[in-house]
Amino acid sequence: MSARCPVPLVLASASPRRQQILRDAGYRFETRDPGEAESAIAAAPTPENLAMAKARLKAQTVAQGLQARVPTLVIGADTLVALNDEVVGKPLDRLDAERILARLSGTRHRVISGLCLWLAPQNPRPELAAETSWIVMRSISKEDIGAYVASGEADGKAGAYAVQESGDRFVERIDGSFLNVVGFPLERFEQVLPLALQRWGVS
Repeated sequence: MSARCPVPLVLASASPRRQQILRDAGYRFETRDPGEAESAIAAAPTPENLAMAKARLKAQTVAQGLQARVPTLVIGADTLVALNDEVVGKPLDRLDAERILARLSGTRHRVISGLCLWLAPQNPRPELAAETSWIVMRSISKEDIGAYVASGEADGKAGAYAVQESGDRFVERIDGSFLNVVGFPLERFEQVLPLALQRWGVS
């Protein structure tokens, strides 16, 4: 249980970035790895819908395995990059990372995080939300792309870059939440949390 939330919290993520954001904000929580649960969802009407659907499946997967005896809030989150309305996923390998960065070079694209708050074990209707930040990326030379990918920082990152690491040198401007771009939209989470608890009758 956290001073910021009246019920125990479980973060359905193995991401160290998401864990650090929540920890720095003063939340106490456990973590559970949802594995590749989100990979079961490949399409949705919009990138925002896709991010929320993936976050929901992560939260559901963890919540159903908790065997919670007291009300427990499970937080699911999923972050993706979209260029226009096309989702740019995580690179399959380093050659794919170079291809992705070449596509994003010189563009204005968006980083979208889906959120799902799931109350276990009662399982009322979960709370879903999405947050969007816009990234203006500089034009990146082929040499800089190659060096960045070779460093390993692109591995496993949505859009093949991490703004909290040296990938920030590729970013000219962020319009919106920086923490959302890192991987967890804390501000949006803190907006929807009290509303969800109120709707569920939790105090």
